Amino acid sequence: MSGNAHLLDARLAAARAEGRAALIGYFPAGFPTLDGGIRAVTAMVEAGCDIVEIGLPHSDPVLDGPVIQTADDIALRGGIRIAGVLRTVREVHAATGAPVLCMTYWNPVDRYGPERFAAELAEAGGAGCILPDLPVEESETWRKAAEQHGLATVFVVAPSSADARIATVTAAGSGFVYAASLMGVTGTRASVSRDAADLVRRVRATTELPVCVGLGVSNAVQASEVAVFADGVIVGSAFVQRVLEHLDDEEARLAELRLLTADLTRGVRARG
Repeated sequence: MSGNAHLLDARLAAARAEGRAALIGYFPAGFPTLDGGIRAVTAMVEAGCDIVEIGLPHSDPVLDGPVIQTADDIALRGGIRIAGVLRTVREVHAATGAPVLCMTYWNPVDRYGPERFAAELAEAGGAGCILPDLPVEESETWRKAAEQHGLATVFVVAPSSADARIATVTAAGSGFVYAASLMGVTGTRASVSRDAADLVRRVRATTELPVCVGLGVSNAVQASEVAVFADGVIVGSAFVQRVLEHLDDEEARLAELRLLTADLTRGVRARG
């Protein structure tokens, strides 16, 4: 079965045709439980997320700040495994029709087997994979497997990336380019980094791929600021924080997720 990279492309193109940025929501699988996570992400899509990233919880999440680290710890203690991540992808896509990516560090994929992981992610209806710590120079095995199974491979660039490095990364990637708006780990910020717009400009000088910005966006005002210059706005920690605040009340946390998503949706449509 072929994956849904084409659906990711179509969703990003549709947002651009509407004169807005796409809203991309991140959420770790297995948090606060496997079923609870599936319901949470489904609610996010139903409330306005165009695309979602399902995180594969990791014991050493070097890119993630304390909020997502806490969620990953809860998921891992709850017994989440790759099978649960794939089930989350499958059920969210089946329920919503949205493009669903997996965001993961390379080690779990490498241990599982890149070909096996690509085949099973595609079979689950996945659209691709975001691999923040996989060097482009070591990615050929994965990229071949992903292309064979109809999956996008999204790489991450940062403000510290030299122009030549950005060109190397964007030439190897597909789907979109993930532009980290600042140096450091994930988490909400009081304001969006001034480096983000310049990074997007430098990335666009090397590729026709959409450029989506993440790290630090947590409200409609910030989303509208980023939407002025980016093709997509990626939000993660803000969603996770809402769930952490309502771990014992699923009705309340789903309501909070829907409210936040609706707010962010207005932001990406406002474009500053």
